[in-house]
Amino acid sequence: MPADGPRTAPLPHARMRLDELLDELQARVDAAQSTRDRVHGLFEAVLSVGRELELDQALRRVVEAGAALVDARYAALGVIGSDGRTLSRFLTVGVSEEEAAALGPAPSGHGLLGELIRHPEPLRLAELSDHPAAQGLPPGHPPMRTFLGVPVRVRDEVFGNLYLAEKRGGGEFDTEDEVVLATLAVAAGVAIDNARLYEEARQRQRWLQAGAEVTGSLLSGSPQAQVLGLIAERAREITGAAVADVAVPLPHGDELVVELAVGDGAADREGLVLPCAGTLTGAAYSGGVPVSSPDVRCDPRITVGPLRGSGLGPAVAVPMGAAAGQARGVLMLARLPGEPPFGQEEIRPLLGFAGQAGLALELADHRRDAEQLAILEDRDRIARDLHDLAIQRLFATGMTLQSAGRFIDHPEAADRVRRAVDDLDDTVKIIRSAIFGLRARERGSGRSLRSRAARLVDEAAAVLGFAPRLRMEGLLDTGVAAAVADQVAAALGEALANAARHARARRVDVLLEATGDRVALTVEDDGVGIPEGGRRSGLRNLAERAEQLGGALLLESPPGGGTRLTWCAPLSDRAA
Repeated sequence: MPADGPRTAPLPHARMRLDELLDELQARVDAAQSTRDRVHGLFEAVLSVGRELELDQALRRVVEAGAALVDARYAALGVIGSDGRTLSRFLTVGVSEEEAAALGPAPSGHGLLGELIRHPEPLRLAELSDHPAAQGLPPGHPPMRTFLGVPVRVRDEVFGNLYLAEKRGGGEFDTEDEVVLATLAVAAGVAIDNARLYEEARQRQRWLQAGAEVTGSLLSGSPQAQVLGLIAERAREITGAAVADVAVPLPHGDELVVELAVGDGAADREGLVLPCAGTLTGAAYSGGVPVSSPDVRCDPRITVGPLRGSGLGPAVAVPMGAAAGQARGVLMLARLPGEPPFGQEEIRPLLGFAGQAGLALELADHRRDAEQLAILEDRDRIARDLHDLAIQRLFATGMTLQSAGRFIDHPEAADRVRRAVDDLDDTVKIIRSAIFGLRARERGSGRSLRSRAARLVDEAAAVLGFAPRLRMEGLLDTGVAAAVADQVAAALGEALANAARHARARRVDVLLEATGDRVALTVEDDGVGIPEGGRRSGLRNLAERAEQLGGALLLESPPGGGTRLTWCAPLSDRAA
C-alpha cells in the first residue's frame, strides 16, 4: 500500500465560498426568524383586536397594533362619516395630547387622507410630499416622509382608513408591510363589525328597558310631568346628549311649549313657547318625521328658539307620534360642539322609543277618560239624589216652617223663622246651581260658568303637565250675568295660559266664587313670579276686561313665592 502523502490546505477561494454560504444560511435563518416573529405578532394583534367588544377600545387596538406590526412612528385611524366624503373621527398613536391640541381640529379627510376615501386601495409612498394630493403639513406637525395607508372594510362598506407614517430606522415601507397591514385591516373589519353589533344589541336593550319603564310609570298613575321627565332623561342618557327637551303643542296648534327640559340651562328653557317655523322642534312636529342638524350653530333652518346661540352642536328632534300634526309632542336632543352628529343608526331606535312613549301617553289619556266617565256617572247619580232627596226635603221643611210661622205670636221668633225660610230657599238655589253644573260638565257642551271653568282647567292640564286645583263657590250659574260669565271664562283662560308659558310652576290653584254682588277669580301658582320689565300684554288685557265691567285686577306675590292673580267684576254687566 502506498504511504499516505502530506495533507493539502483548502484553497483560499473555496474558503471564501464557504463563508458566503454560511452568511447566506444565517441570513435565511434570520429572515425565517423575523418572518416567524412577524407572523406571531400579526396573530397576537388579530387576537387582541378580536377580543374587544367595545367599539372605541377595538378602534384603539387596531391603531396600536398597526403601528407595532410595521414599526411605524405614527399611526391613525380615520372613520368615514355618514356623508361618505369626510372623516367623522380620527384616532392617533405617536402624537401626544399636547401636540394634538396644538394642531387644532382633527383632520376632516382632505388632501392625502382623502385620497384613500376617494380611492379605497392600499397606498404606499417613499416620499409623502411627492403625491399630487399632498397639501403639506400644518405648522407644528411632526415631520413625516414615508407613508402607508390601507382601507378598513366592514362587510361591503368602507368603514375607514388606517394611516401609517415615518417607518422607524429611516427605511421605507415595503410590500411585506403592506401585506401585513392589509391582513390586519381585514381582521379589524371583523372586530369592528362585532363591536358594532354588540353595541347595537346593548343600545336596543337599553331602549327596550327605557320604554318599559315609561309605560309602567304611566300605567301606575304617575303624573304626566314626571313621566315626561323620565322620557327626556332616559333618552339623554342613552344617546349621550347634553340636553333634552319635551315640547307639547298649544291648543291652537301653531306653537309648542317646552313642557320639560333636562341638562344645562333647563330652567331657562322650560315654559318657552316655540313657533313651528324656524325651529328644529317645530319642523319635526309639522312634518311628523325626525329632523336632525349636524351643527345648530350654523344651520340656516334654525332662526329662533333656544337652540340658536345656545353653544350646542349636533341636535335631533323626533315626534312623539306617527302622523304629522297629530303627535303628542316632540323630543329634542342636542350634543356639545365637536361631538358626532346623530346618525340613522341612532335616530331609528330613538324614533321607536318616542313613538312608544307617545302611544303610552295616549293610552294613559284613554284611561283617564274612562276614569273621568266613571266620575261623571257618579256625579249624575249625586245630582239625581240631591234633586230627588235633598231639595225635596229642604223644600218641605221650608213649607212647614212657613206654615208654622202663622201660629207664632212673638215678633222676634216669627222674624227668625222667616229668615230661616229665606236661608233654606237660598240653600235650594245653591244646590240647584251645583246640580246644573254637574250635569252641564257631564254633557261637556254646557254654557254654564261652572262647566266652562272646569273645561278650561282640564285643557290647561295638558299644557302644564299637571292638573290645577279648582274650587268653585256660590251661585255661579244663576247669579252671574251671561256677559260677565264670558269675561270670567276669558280671564281664566288667559291666566292659565300665562302660568303655562311663563311661570314654570309645579302647582296652580284656581278659586272661582260668586259672593255678595261680585264674582271673583283667583289664580295662584308657585312659579318664578313676574319679572321686572317683562312683557305684560296678557296682564293688560286682563285688566281691561275687568275695568270694562267695573271691576279690577290685582297682582300679588305670596309669601312662599310665585304669583297670585285676583280678577273681580260685578255680577251684573254694568257696561251694558
